[in-house]
Amino acid sequence: MSVSGLSFSSRELRDLALAWAALGVAFAIFFAGGGRRAVESILGGGVIAPVLLSLLTAGVGFLVHELAHKVVAVRFGQIAEFRADYGMLFLAVVSSLAGFIFAAPGAVYHRGRLTSREHGLIALAGPAVNVGLAALFLPVFVLGTVLGSEFLALIGSRGLMINLFLAAFNMLPFGPLDGKTVLGWSKAVFAGFFVPALVLTVGAFLLGFGF
Repeated sequence: MSVSGLSFSSRELRDLALAWAALGVAFAIFFAGGGRRAVESILGGGVIAPVLLSLLTAGVGFLVHELAHKVVAVRFGQIAEFRADYGMLFLAVVSSLAGFIFAAPGAVYHRGRLTSREHGLIALAGPAVNVGLAALFLPVFVLGTVLGSEFLALIGSRGLMINLFLAAFNMLPFGPLDGKTVLGWSKAVFAGFFVPALVLTVGAFLLGFGF
């Protein structure tokens, strides 16, 4: 399958769909408080709304983050595909039942020769797109508030918070996170992105976004 010049194999499309669905379930349970009571609460109150909310916020945030890596990698002539990590997706659901969540749905793997700058830009693409998504969710929150739609306001609030968190967290300069690659390329770019993202994330949390 090809979309706007990007090619997706059947396996990649399957992995994207499975990761999106698993994250939707995991985050629905997590935001309901986790554990057996959360599952009973979701089932008792209707499973569609909480899962849909998670698919449109956490699910979109995670998967668009990964697709941004793919788009930029392909732009630099790489062969790039997303691969879901089934073990980590299972862990995401199990951890949500325990009242916390650890979500690493998979990664975009690419091959080809790259400069340090190109590596850095590919890594930066994911967090940058999350900041852009956060900006798009803000007017959704405002519109929901104005219209008195609790569900729409919650989509905007949670989408904003989750995407800011993803941007800041993935820019931490440790292990396999994007921040380590960006820092290795340019300390100025790293600081110029990470510090504002962290400040915005903390500010959104203190203002109560996402809850």
